[in-house]
Amino acid sequence: MKKYSFLAFDLGATSGRSILGTLDGVNFEMNELTRFPNTMMEIHGKYYWNVFGLYESLKEGLKVCAKQGIELTSVGIDTWGVDFGYVGSDGTLLGLPRAYRDPYTDGAPEDFFRRVPRDRVYGLTGIQIMNFNSLYQLFRAKQTCFAPLEAADKILFMPDLLSYLLTGQQVCEYTEASTSQLLNPVTRRFETSLLEAAGVPASLLHPPVDPGAVIGTLTDALAEETGIGKVPVVTVAGHDTASAIISVPAANPHFAYLSSGTWSLMGVETEAPILTQDSFEKNFTNEGGIEGTTRFLKNITGMWLLEQCRKEWEKAGRRYSYPEIVQMAQAAGKSRSIINPDDPRLAAPAGMTRAIAEVCEDSGRPVPDTDAAYVRCIFDSLANRYREVLEMLSSMIPFPIEQLHVIGGGSQNALLNQFTADAIGLPVVAGPSEATAIGNCLMQAKAAGLVKDRWEIRRIVARSFPSQTFLPQPEMK
Repeated sequence: MKKYSFLAFDLGATSGRSILGTLDGVNFEMNELTRFPNTMMEIHGKYYWNVFGLYESLKEGLKVCAKQGIELTSVGIDTWGVDFGYVGSDGTLLGLPRAYRDPYTDGAPEDFFRRVPRDRVYGLTGIQIMNFNSLYQLFRAKQTCFAPLEAADKILFMPDLLSYLLTGQQVCEYTEASTSQLLNPVTRRFETSLLEAAGVPASLLHPPVDPGAVIGTLTDALAEETGIGKVPVVTVAGHDTASAIISVPAANPHFAYLSSGTWSLMGVETEAPILTQDSFEKNFTNEGGIEGTTRFLKNITGMWLLEQCRKEWEKAGRRYSYPEIVQMAQAAGKSRSIINPDDPRLAAPAGMTRAIAEVCEDSGRPVPDTDAAYVRCIFDSLANRYREVLEMLSSMIPFPIEQLHVIGGGSQNALLNQFTADAIGLPVVAGPSEATAIGNCLMQAKAAGLVKDRWEIRRIVARSFPSQTFLPQPEMK
């Protein structure tokens, strides 16, 4: 049986990878080819992504395929959401893309709501209000007369910008565009009224295209330089969470998902957006999925809390491996210091342990007194927050949730998975950990006509990657 090879470029906010996926019709396998850093650059008080460095890293992945004699069927790119680059009328990239952690958008939503009320913005877009959404980035760029915007003919979201560098062809992929708070989830078109209120022309944006479209082939120069030839580049689900949800190994629609990493994204897959007063008040988001579906979800602060604590401890000379972290949490016993991981004070504090302590003090809860106690506080608080969000979800959707699928790097945290099952009272199915890259590759396979739909993709994932189920055990401490 013929084997088909797909190259997935999976880029996160701290690193990126080139992943080779191979499908023979029944079995699917993956192999990491390259890994490279992706770091924000601070220049004169502004934060940027080094898109040219990323482009060089993508070329290296193509060169590795060529050296190994791999015949690629196609290439696909997924990245984080909301960020974009500016392109001039002659096709020139106008500087580096601004990064979503750039503080220039602090307070931007509140300023924008003086032009368009908050409930009107949500009603038009169904997107969770977050200061770094593309809408507020454009609004601030216009207010500050940011030169690349002033000269721009188009903006391209990050996966589309990288595809443009590879092919010379410009598109706007739907799932990535849906994170921007510029797109109407009902009409699936950009809301010109919001663009006008931000002071920018609607002509900046290409009409969205669905995942599975062929963008073009690698440029002649790139095909020759890398030695890989004129390989097609396709629109996968360009937003990394959208790619990850494709590979949830569910057998029916009655599931919720938790994409677990630095951020935790908990939601469900629905056939239509949910735009109600309840979803507005609870600040849930409606992002695009494949095959016309909506990802109805909420962003939750995830392992960011632990990552920042570990950095503090390492500076103090206390370095813990991840297995040691898990052992510490298990030995500490159930925490009485439950906090809200989404407390604004925990978003970017000077010191995470001090911030957690202040949140505990203000709520009258005991302050953790050891590193292990901080770890257990974080794990128990995340499990509790997952319960709260799942209960909110259940109250707004038209079907019962039968189980929670945990995907991404956090799916490997067996202790937190068990705490989560205990908290929500439902089975937790963990895996695959490489959900995003898997979804990227198998969306390419769908574009090539090798799989029928998302349910066939999920059956392939279920038989190709083992998962682990955690059943609720409320008596566990």
